Amino acid sequence: MTTHATHPEVIKRLKRAQGHLNSILTMLEEDRGCLDIAQQLQAVEKAISSAKKTLVHDHIDHCLENSVRKGTRGANNTIREFKEITKYL
Repeated sequence: MTTHATHPEVIKRLKRAQGHLNSILTMLEEDRGCLDIAQQLQAVEKAISSAKKTLVHDHIDHCLENSVRKGTRGANNTIREFKEITKYL
């Protein structure tokens, strides 16, 4: 399996989300305000959503497009996988 060019970016975003999650746990344990916690939860959602979109778009560009151009995968399989992965957007 090859590493895609965007994997470092996805890792960075997920680590950011992980940091926010750790902050949320600490905030809950310290009985911090709901507004602050909700703000951190929003940051986690945004970071994960961004990572997911980047990963899906990279898969379409890198894997699906290249397999079609190289003829290593049939059109039906490529279309099926395209439909399957785009449901995560």
